[in-house]
Amino acid sequence: MQKYKYDQLYLFINGVWLEAGNRDTSAVINPATGAALGRLPLATATDLDQALTAAKAAFEVWRHTVPTERAHILRNAAGLMRERAEHIATLMTLEEGKPLSESRDEVLRAAEYFEWFSEEARRIDGRVVPANRPGVQQLVKRQAIGPVAAFTPWNFPAITPARKLSAALAAGCSIILKPGEESPATALALARCLDDAGLPKGVLQIVFGVPDMVSGRLIASPVIRKVAFTGSVPVGRLLSERAAVGVKPITLELGGHGPVLVFEDADIDAAAVGGAANRFRGTGQICISSTRFLIQRAAYARFEERFVAATQKLVIGDGMDNETQVGPLANPRQLAKMESLVADAVAHGAKVLTGGKRIDRPGYFFEPTVLADVPMSARIMHEEPFGPIAVLRPFDTLQDGLEEANRLPYALSAYAFTRDARTAIEVGDGLEAGMIGINQYRIIATELPFGGMKESGHGSEGGTEGIGHYLTNKFISQT
Repeated sequence: MQKYKYDQLYLFINGVWLEAGNRDTSAVINPATGAALGRLPLATATDLDQALTAAKAAFEVWRHTVPTERAHILRNAAGLMRERAEHIATLMTLEEGKPLSESRDEVLRAAEYFEWFSEEARRIDGRVVPANRPGVQQLVKRQAIGPVAAFTPWNFPAITPARKLSAALAAGCSIILKPGEESPATALALARCLDDAGLPKGVLQIVFGVPDMVSGRLIASPVIRKVAFTGSVPVGRLLSERAAVGVKPITLELGGHGPVLVFEDADIDAAAVGGAANRFRGTGQICISSTRFLIQRAAYARFEERFVAATQKLVIGDGMDNETQVGPLANPRQLAKMESLVADAVAHGAKVLTGGKRIDRPGYFFEPTVLADVPMSARIMHEEPFGPIAVLRPFDTLQDGLEEANRLPYALSAYAFTRDARTAIEVGDGLEAGMIGINQYRIIATELPFGGMKESGHGSEGGTEGIGHYLTNKFISQT
């Protein structure tokens, strides 16, 4: 296989690219081979304090930069991302493992967010409110909330940082971003695009480090006025507690366990074949992925047959191979978790229809797995698998399906397949989820809000809603 060059890794603070030097480092591993790609410098307490100082000073510059200029820089950055898409996608596949075709798509969609929010920067407005007494002018202004601390995971190392960076920068906020340490080069490549596009020094900082130390120090600082996090529910709770101490707003996009309701009148083949592709895209390491397939009993046998057949046809391999459809898991922890969940389900009486084992080859590969007859006592019926495991279960009535779909505290994404218009309306109204797909699995678009309900978080990213979390309302009454 052709060898690909992996970028040197840095911290990015106050416009300076900082090498490891005497800092502690951690290895970045190619999950397809187990080989080390590079060493990532970990921020010290001093580094974080310098990042905070830079963000505070740069905010005073960036907040007063006119929206058209902010928009111009974001558009230029988007253009650079497109020009460098092949390189950035290669970095992503090397460090995260997903197929190169998925990485290319992700980079282009990340660029779309910067373009979208470049236009939103120009649409930040306020209003004049008629006064209830003469000689008074009443204004409502929307202004940048202040420096932001943002935390993103490893599974979507371009698009998840892009959602936060583009909205915060469009609003006029400075931002300190801590991406996932497993896939750092992708986020650094986005930062390089912004730096080359002319973003003023200090408006953006990129730091890595021990997550608990970094989040604790940043969120506790009086400099930070807003927190944004994408990741697990337990960590989301912890960061919410830390933000609450300083009464700081936080946007949370947390885990999911996406239900799919397939009714007997649906296009069963499309639901099954598309469902297998959706479930195992990104090796199942996607928060909005379909995981629990609930099929109306009359259609169950047909769906199972088609779903298992589609799963068995998927090509597993290194993401750098053009034919690969399912890559490795991100790290050994994910691999161990898949083995544990399957073993627990089988011990409780579940049937493995296909897959169920790690693959004997270098890297962190696990077979795409389909489980049936899974009892409610199995862990996978309650825990987000975040890996290549799908669960199939029958249901009888619409109400039965909705009850099971809404049973968990997760409420990020949900899907339904039916040809009946009334059923589609009832399901759309009845499903508890922030994002719902009816007769389709692809539900994400730059112009639409991305976010969940219940323990899957609160607040939205993307769409016209996305920029509002980085703005604050100021009422001015003047005589």
